[in-house]
Amino acid sequence: QVQLVESGGGLVQAGSSLRLSCAASGRTFSSYAMGWFRQAPGKEREFVAAIRWSGGRTYYADSVKDRFTIYRDNAKNTVYLQMNSLKPEDTAVYYCAVEFGGVPNATPDEYDYWGQGTQVTVSS
Repeated sequence: QVQLVESGGGLVQAGSSLRLSCAASGRTFSSYAMGWFRQAPGKEREFVAAIRWSGGRTYYADSVKDRFTIYRDNAKNTVYLQMNSLKPEDTAVYYCAVEFGGVPNATPDEYDYWGQGTQVTVSS
């Protein structure tokens, strides 16, 4: 049984930083892709970043490029999302997800398992 558990969300001021964690268990993740998505109230879930577990190639949405960094810790089976220079428009529930085909992409339907989400609120 695959489990993804996010943590690290919170309430911060604009310009601050947060690091989200996604602890993965239940399988060997070395051949998969991991993604971070977010969903604000009244909006569709949108892609934030993704990483190929093997090799570590990364992909970002234009809205977070140069501010957010996705990386993984193989020993801990954990994927992180370092978020710097946060803006009020980054406020959302953030979800991590795993894609068993190993192809990082921006399409939520391509991902196989999701975590429960963690709330990030950025005040102005």
